[in-house]
Amino acid sequence: MNRVAQVSALTLLVSTSFIAVANDTNDSSKKIEKITIEGRTTANDQPVGTFNMPVSNLEFDPRIDLQSRNMAEAQADVTIRGGIFENTGFRIGSATLMDPQTGHYFAEIPVAPEMLTTADVLTGADNALLGLNSSVGTVSFGWRQIKNGGSVSAGIGNNGLNLQRIHAAGTSDLSNDGWTLGFEGEFSRSTSDGSIDNGDHDYQRASGRLQLVSKDSQTDLFFGDQEKFFGWPNMYTPFNVNETEDLDTQLLMLNHRQSYGNDNNFEITAYHRQHKDHYVFSRENPSAFEAFHDTDVKSIALAGYHRFNDTIALNYTSQFAEDKINSTTLERNFTSRSYTKLSVLPEYHMPLANDEQLKIRLGLSFDDTNRDDSHTSVIGDITWSKPNSDDGQDSFYLSYSQASQVSGYTAIGGSETGGLFRSNHNLKRETSDNLELGMSLDRQGWNLDAALFHRWDNDLADWTYSFDSTSARSANPVDIKTLGLELIAVKRFDNADIVASYTHLKKSEDYGNASVDASFYALNYPTHRITLGAIWRPLDDVELRIDNEWRTQEKNALRNGDDNALFTHLTAIYKPSQLDGLELSLSADNLWEEEFEEIPGTPGRGDQYSFTATYRW
Repeated sequence: MNRVAQVSALTLLVSTSFIAVANDTNDSSKKIEKITIEGRTTANDQPVGTFNMPVSNLEFDPRIDLQSRNMAEAQADVTIRGGIFENTGFRIGSATLMDPQTGHYFAEIPVAPEMLTTADVLTGADNALLGLNSSVGTVSFGWRQIKNGGSVSAGIGNNGLNLQRIHAAGTSDLSNDGWTLGFEGEFSRSTSDGSIDNGDHDYQRASGRLQLVSKDSQTDLFFGDQEKFFGWPNMYTPFNVNETEDLDTQLLMLNHRQSYGNDNNFEITAYHRQHKDHYVFSRENPSAFEAFHDTDVKSIALAGYHRFNDTIALNYTSQFAEDKINSTTLERNFTSRSYTKLSVLPEYHMPLANDEQLKIRLGLSFDDTNRDDSHTSVIGDITWSKPNSDDGQDSFYLSYSQASQVSGYTAIGGSETGGLFRSNHNLKRETSDNLELGMSLDRQGWNLDAALFHRWDNDLADWTYSFDSTSARSANPVDIKTLGLELIAVKRFDNADIVASYTHLKKSEDYGNASVDASFYALNYPTHRITLGAIWRPLDDVELRIDNEWRTQEKNALRNGDDNALFTHLTAIYKPSQLDGLELSLSADNLWEEEFEEIPGTPGRGDQYSFTATYRW
């Protein structure tokens, strides 16, 4: 299907939804529970090619550019606002999860999404306050309160896909004053031959938690284990070979959240994460090159908010982490490191006329490791908010923040002269300065968020390519200036919700190195990107969900094929009224068979279809 036909078909789908919304004003209750897009920025909440993971469907989030190898649930480089994969952190509770080897594995989180809140994308001052070693953005989750219920699912699809999943949760009252004890567990597995040749996968995950809840506290003890094998041609190298990864991730976490007084709270999180990786350069000839990595991270973190009176409050965070690595290829520099972060951000509330308010925050963040120089950063913003005629709140803000981070072992711990991936032992601490102007309009039937930002990244560790040395990717520092615009709009109707976004990025870079001819990551970004999602309930038992993304990518000498792409994820859900609890869904991903290389030189994913039956209780 050519580009004109693709766009025409997309327009027809969306137009049909709008027409149906305009014609249906019936407020009667629906068989399908009404799920609004408000609070999240994608319509679909389940992937097509495997079981659900915390990273699933982030590729359609307007705040995130997800660049995948195979699929998001295989290997996902999650970037925010034109950063690279190592500039993005993943946070659960008050702690940022770390993979000291490489940011390619940040999204390896063995947690069932039912246990977590919707992802909150932290940028600017919020990221500088709450993130650790993530200089551009953080994808943040909280622990949900357990509710009685469960589900069992089975699915099949093209490319030999089959998946099974079971999830169950229950609670018990311990006293008459609100104390409850809950348990939640799940097991998931899926296999597939892959949407292209040598793109097969075999995944499984088991996770569970105990939860103790009172009227003002919640304590969660969690353990999860996730095993993944997957392949992909040119996964990391441009040499036309079929590469594979074999991953095993374990996470043990204890989290406690406490509320007290007038909107005051604190959260303390401790975790132990172990990640094992076996990388094979050529599955046909494994002895040509393979690498084994075993990383271990222990961390404890604290975050809180304390309001002293009506005008003065304090935001605070701290995190300490220790890591170590055992590797067959990454022990040329050092093999352990400790990290310390402390942030304090006082805020001052100034009431104005007509119930308007001015909030001023100004503070500092301190980052240090035992291997690198420390860095003190400034965090500040000013927000003017006012009520509107729809009983909502409009706000306008100006912020300036700094953040810093250090590079992972793949960038600093391998050989500088040989091998497929060449490190740089002299990489310095990266720093990022972000100046931002934005607004948020919150009305009864719609929301609009807008941000204009300018970011200065200094000594950013990028992976580059030289035409004079075609056998390797090399880690090199770069100074980059990024100008960006974000617009996100949500519209709610009686039987539909629609979210649309537009983002624009423009970069100027200085590598200070004439041998750099191309960039795999820092200069792999969309100059223009549009997303459009909708949830439509045309009948009592039927729901349609569609996510679309169109982009035009910055030109890259390593990319084969087009610099433009259109992706669509469409799901039809049917809940027969005769069988309470049964849900049947038919899903399609990459509906237009787009072959766009999300990472230059790495083949794009193929189309995937699946049929899933789920019974909920």
